[in-house]
Amino acid sequence: MIEDRAALEAFRCEAGQLSRALTGVHGADWARPTRCEPWSVREVLGHIGVVIGWLPQMVEGPAPDRADISAARYYRPDDRFSPQANAARIQLARDLAADHVDGAGLAAGFASMWRQAHRQCRDEPADRVVRTRHGDAMLLSEFLVTRVVEVAVHGLDIADALGRAPWLTTEAEETVLGLVIGPAHREHARELRWDGPTALRKVTGRAELTDAESDRIERLGVSWITLG
Repeated sequence: MIEDRAALEAFRCEAGQLSRALTGVHGADWARPTRCEPWSVREVLGHIGVVIGWLPQMVEGPAPDRADISAARYYRPDDRFSPQANAARIQLARDLAADHVDGAGLAAGFASMWRQAHRQCRDEPADRVVRTRHGDAMLLSEFLVTRVVEVAVHGLDIADALGRAPWLTTEAEETVLGLVIGPAHREHARELRWDGPTALRKVTGRAELTDAESDRIERLGVSWITLG
């Protein structure tokens, strides 16, 4: 069983919250544009489905001898963020979204997918190493952190596109901001007067820093990793 269960629990909480939020999405709302151009709400969910869908096959695959990449290093700038890779990422999301007759069917597929992934991951040993589609050897617990990032950040994209209050869970907020900013993220957010969703928007470039925020960040010595 995975001993460091924080990321697994954050994944369960955030994916479950997204599934519940999607029950209130109907009709034309699925076609609303998002900040993740050129994706619609439906296609952003397609992207989340794609990146969660890799988990079961990774767990079922052979385990590398040791991990050599952390969650933070997973986001290093290389070919995975090239124009060609981004174009393929966009098309994969659209293809998955197109596989379902309507948004409700896509949401149901996502709910089934994340539950299957959670069931498989929770029974793995603490030192389980998996191979990512990019060839990285990672502890499963570290790779799960990156999946929490995907569900939380793109869940915020969907909420904003729908004009709804964010549903970011405390567990996901702790996981993502802990990764991006570090252990002192709560203190830094309090100093900057950011709630969780605001902090997530700021550190991922979804909201611009004000001059006052930039000055305060410099004075505090705050730094964070870039997610791609």
